[in-house]
Amino acid sequence: MTLKQVKRIMSKLGIRCQVHQKKHSRIKQQEQYLQDNVLNQRFGVNQPNQVWLADSTELTYGVNGQYKVRLSGALDLYGRHLIAHKLSETETSKAKVQVFQRAFNFAGDVHPVVHTDRGSACTSGTFNNFLAQHEVTRSMSRPGTPYDNAPMERWWNEFKLRWIDRHAKPVTYKELVALVEEGINYFNQLDRSPARNDLTPAEHWNEAV
Repeated sequence: MTLKQVKRIMSKLGIRCQVHQKKHSRIKQQEQYLQDNVLNQRFGVNQPNQVWLADSTELTYGVNGQYKVRLSGALDLYGRHLIAHKLSETETSKAKVQVFQRAFNFAGDVHPVVHTDRGSACTSGTFNNFLAQHEVTRSMSRPGTPYDNAPMERWWNEFKLRWIDRHAKPVTYKELVALVEEGINYFNQLDRSPARNDLTPAEHWNEAV
């Protein structure tokens, strides 16, 4: 049977042939920057600004905890001092840049190892081009290996267990901001530890700068 005959039969039966065109995604893929695990779990440092870790964690607020935000931070391994942070709706490269701009404003002209996970915000060109301007050494956790960023993960856990969970659930965003700021101030300025010769992270950090 010829194609012409097939078309004639289809016409008599009222059958129409639909051709589906291939759809092309218009979403431009963002260039990704991937680095080796330079830090390699060497978490011992002897002075400030040798190694900064970065990560974010989820916090909630609202009557039923229905609203979610991300708290991003930069942690100096020396004394476990959180030197910069920011709340944002989601973890974005813009939020990461803002955190590290605050970190450099705080610490000055320094060139630390900056260790992060491999999330999209941390592998974005925007974030890594910004870091390149500050001449840092980049390091990234291996896929599926959260222990590569263990001190940062531990800091978040302590912050939630010892501060967030011991206070009333914030109902408004304003209440959440106040709770976060008070908590970070506590851990940086008031929390003393034998591991830091009974100093706070801020005292330990400032003593060595």
